[in-house]
Order: sequence, then C-alpha cells, then structure tokens
Amino acid sequence: MIDPSRRRGACPGLTAPMQTGDGLLVRLTGSGSTIGLDAGAALCAAARRHGNGIIEVTARGSIQIRGLTAASAPAFADAVAPLGIAAGDGIPILTDPLAGLAPAPATDARRVAGALRQWLAAASFAALLGPKVSVVIDGGSALHLDDLSADIRLRAGTGQAGWQVGLGGDAASATTLGSVAPTAAVEAAARLVETLAQHGPQARARDVIRNRGSGAFTPAIAHLLTQAPGPAPRPRSEAIGIHPLRDGRLGLGIGLAFGHTDAAALDALIERAGHAGASGLRTAPDRALIVVGLAADSAPALAADAESLGFITRRADPRRYVVACAGAPICAAAEIPARALGPLISSAAAPILDGSSTIHVSGCPKGCAHPGACALTIVGGQGGCGLVVDGSARDQPSATIAAAALPSGIASIAQDVARAKRPGERSADTLARLGDAPLAAIFRAADHG
Repeated sequence: MIDPSRRRGACPGLTAPMQTGDGLLVRLTGSGSTIGLDAGAALCAAARRHGNGIIEVTARGSIQIRGLTAASAPAFADAVAPLGIAAGDGIPILTDPLAGLAPAPATDARRVAGALRQWLAAASFAALLGPKVSVVIDGGSALHLDDLSADIRLRAGTGQAGWQVGLGGDAASATTLGSVAPTAAVEAAARLVETLAQHGPQARARDVIRNRGSGAFTPAIAHLLTQAPGPAPRPRSEAIGIHPLRDGRLGLGIGLAFGHTDAAALDALIERAGHAGASGLRTAPDRALIVVGLAADSAPALAADAESLGFITRRADPRRYVVACAGAPICAAAEIPARALGPLISSAAAPILDGSSTIHVSGCPKGCAHPGACALTIVGGQGGCGLVVDGSARDQPSATIAAAALPSGIASIAQDVARAKRPGERSADTLARLGDAPLAAIFRAADHG
C-alpha cells in the first residue's frame, strides 16, 4: 500500500512548481504546437541559468525543467513567458504531435483544442476538476494518441464524419458515446468536462462510468450525439524516424534516452537543426522530440548528429524499452537511483529488448514513469530492488536484491530467456512462458553471485 502522503498530486505548471528531491520542477505542455528554434535555445539557456540544466520529455509529451529554486522559479517563468511555449497551467488538452503539419486526411486538432482551452478558461466549473483530469483531441494522423489515457477523448473521422467521442482510458479501453459534428466538437468536450466536474474534485471519467455508467454523461451532449461505432484499431504510433509533412518537407523523430537530456546537449541539437534548415521542434508521447521542416537530403545527417549527442534515432535502440523514473536522489520519494540504473539495465537486458516488452525501473511503488504493467518491473524499496513479473510497481515483488546486484540479476534473466527462446518467439512470449517463480529465482541468485 502506498503512503497517501507520497501520492502524486497536482500537475506542476509554470505558476505552481512542484517540490522534488533536486529542487522545484516545472512542466510545459508543448502539445501540438511548434517551438521555434530560437525559443528552444532560449528555453535551454533558462534551464541552465535558473535550474540544474536537466530537461525531460515525459511519456505524454510534456517538457519538464528541473532544479529550480523558490528564488529562481519566478525568474524562469519570466524568461519563458515570451517564448510562446504552452505553460502547462490549466486542464491538459493534448493534440497529436503533428497537428496541422500532417498530410491529409488528418484533421488539424489545434483549432478544437484552442477553442476548448478558451471555453474552459472562462468556465467556473474548471476550478472543481481534479488535478489529473485530461482531454485528448486526436486529428487522425499516423502519430496518433491511442496509447494515452484521458478522461475525454475526441478522434477525428474522415471527411465530414465528425469526431468520435470516448470517455475514460486509452483508445482501446475508453467507453464510446458516439460521434458529433465538426462544429459541435468543442461544445461536446466542454459539456463532458463540466459533467465530470459535477462529480467532485477527485472524480475521473473511468470511475464515474464504473459506478454510474455512461448514462451519467450522455444527457449533457444527447442533443449533439449521433450513433457511431467505436474507433477502429490503428497501427502503433511510432515517433522515432522520418515523417512526411503536408508541405512536402519532413519531420525527424528522435528519442530522449530514459526521458531526459541536459540543456547543453539539447542546445547543440537545436543549433545543428538550424544548420539543417529545420523550422522548429514538436514534442511527442513516449519521450520524443520531432524536428520539423527538414528537406529530405538534410534529415540523415541530422539524425547522425543527434545520435552523436546521445539521443535515440533508431527504433531498435534497447534504451527505448527501458523506462526509468528520475529516482533517488532527484525524487524525494525514491529508494533507488532509477535513472542512473537505466543505462546499466538497458545494456544488461539488450539481448531480449526486441520491442515486444518493456522493463520499468521505478524508484518507489508509485510507478510514476509507467503506471501500467510491464513484462519486468524493478521497484525500489527499503530492502533494495524488487522484481515484479508481468505487473506494475504497485504489485508485490516476488524477489528483492541489493541495488548493486541489479545489473547482474537482469543480465542473468536475459541470458536464460535468450537460451529458452524458441525459433521465431518474441522475448515477451518467452518471459510469459517461463513465468514468475523461475524468473524470481534467477534474479534472487544474482544477489549471492
């Protein structure tokens, strides 16, 4: 059971930084808008001047600046305010990363998102919403948001099909209400948010539906709804790589190893992007950045530059399949240095990181970096590093070893899984076939090796 005093609280916006182990943290949404290269360079300078220079991109595509102080946070806010980067205050409204840039038939979700932000900013009920309430507005591009959970979901249909409306969860688990006309999308989303606010400051859409059914929401937009099937499954959204844009130019998706970089490396990337003719940056879920406005002949060289700076440019890079939170001492709640352990784990587990499974290294049982289940989860506790097989950081570990033995424990598991793999079998399937007890025994033995 998690100590209530250590639960995640309100989102740390520009005007309300959050205290962490390395100082104050500020989150900027960055969703669906291009950050100009000059603005990006100015953000890096502000992160160095007023914080500790660590810049993160989260699993939901937000930017986080770390290491601010009570004295420096207002100066940081003043430095960032003119840059045109969304401040992260208010209800998070997420749009697909290439909104307005993706080729047809994708719809530009920014218009709906902007109008909804204005509606909610003027609404008295917005103050009644819980800190984790969010809205996803997906314009239907290849870089979609199907894997992100949200309380309210809008997904653009093709042509004049309007927007599909869902509640609570990701695209696969959300409850479908139907669809609304393009002209009614903003009103529908706002009325659904208002309905959620009426259920109290801790209410989330999935909980209301579980307790009262979708009928708790449908009356609010019944006059706007038409019956429609749920959204069809789509191939997984993949930020890393080359993305065609509607103006004939390209976007280059790169990843931040373990979700973070330092301001100097990002500033160097921005400088080289400028030399390559890029027009700006977008953030993307799964801890990625997209450099936009590139000519076809400049993208490969920029990708090579990004890799030399420590960024991820290959989809098969094993670092992509290890998720690590900030960990100790950066996070006051963490019991192990999760971020420092991330590179060691990705190296030790490289033989089985084939893209079919993920390893989550969590500094404590909150599991902030990856709340869901993973094939393997390492969770920090007072006794060291616990192993959870096919579960989350909130589950009871089946074995615990000292942090110093963790790389050996993961390497031993990887070796046994590699030996046990059948022809054509994915690592995730082998892990599932071996099961909890054998893997826990292998892990535990590393503590005595």
